[in-house]
Amino acid sequence: MQNNCIYLDNNATTKVDPEVIEVMLPYLTDYYGNPSSMHTFGGQVGKAVRTAREQLAAILGADESEIVYTSCGTEGDNAAIRAALLAQPEKRHIVTTQVEHPAVLNVCKQLETQGYSVTYLSVNNQGQLDLDELEASLTGNTALVTIMYANNETGTIFPIEQIGLRVKEYGAIFHVDAVQAVGKIPLNMKTSTIDMLTLSGHKLHGPKGIGALYIRRGVRFRPFIIGGHQERGRRAGTENVPAIIALGKAAELELLHLEEATARERKLRDRLEQTLLATIPDCVVNGDVTQRLPNTTNIGFKYIEGEAILLLLNKYGICASSGSACTSGSLEPSHVLRAMGLPYTTLHGSIRFSLCRYTTVAEIDQVIEVMPGIVERLRALSPFKNDDSSWLQGQEQALAHR
Repeated sequence: MQNNCIYLDNNATTKVDPEVIEVMLPYLTDYYGNPSSMHTFGGQVGKAVRTAREQLAAILGADESEIVYTSCGTEGDNAAIRAALLAQPEKRHIVTTQVEHPAVLNVCKQLETQGYSVTYLSVNNQGQLDLDELEASLTGNTALVTIMYANNETGTIFPIEQIGLRVKEYGAIFHVDAVQAVGKIPLNMKTSTIDMLTLSGHKLHGPKGIGALYIRRGVRFRPFIIGGHQERGRRAGTENVPAIIALGKAAELELLHLEEATARERKLRDRLEQTLLATIPDCVVNGDVTQRLPNTTNIGFKYIEGEAILLLLNKYGICASSGSACTSGSLEPSHVLRAMGLPYTTLHGSIRFSLCRYTTVAEIDQVIEVMPGIVERLRALSPFKNDDSSWLQGQEQALAHR
């Protein structure tokens, strides 16, 4: 087991904060009561769950009554989308984007088979939306607009509040997948146009298997999971108490460190990005370099395969990614980068580095040290290096033989 790795894949998942583990453990051992029980033993657990809910609400600038716990971001997205449609059965149109996470895209594709129409908004070569295209897509039949806050692959941040103002004009429900945004940028639901927002614990130094859905007070919500009275009847099932306690603490710590951590991560990211661009020829940053998450850079290295880069990085104990962890088993290039219209010479060799508050200068400098040699080695093995047309021809031949 590799414990001394340089971990730069934090948009996939994060290390659980030691303080989070510390507050979580007693609810796996000593305080194991059911929080819905009437007796004191269960009641003390219920009180701890309420405290955790308050901690989570604080990072969102929301009221604790607007928080519904889920098992993960995927469940939150599914619950929000289906609830919005059930609440407006007369409306049959959905608006989303071409660069959403599969937890949104695949639900929308399934809904198309059930008679719903879906508009998939395009993005430009910086990964940004055209608000005029959004405006043109909205009608009185639009039930839901579901758009991510920040892209998991490029870090590009969408103008969510501007989008929300347009959505409100048409009476549609506005859902935002903020899995990558919570803990990385300030949020305030009290002043936001967002109706529902999804988050996931393992993206902010909490454990896997816990997430939450913010539902603005007054928004009609039909539950996705039916059963008991838990979560005010909005999500049945016995609460995952240890994970809920952990998520509350994780949110508290992220809010505490938010300003300092984001400034530090941005500085380290820029150090990595600028040095690689200066020392390695034929590479480019993918996405909006001004409106993006402070911890994320996606760099395209021309004429080589991203998978090969990752394998060589792994030999140095460096963890990075070529796209979403939920699509890493696919041989297809990133749907996000394809939607941006990137040339194939860049598309196939794009790597995402995503940092966190545990990332050190020494780790960044180690990546800076090994990356030029890795790229040079791989390009030396390619007969098509520095020749776009030959490289493309070689790629087409390789794909034909798969």
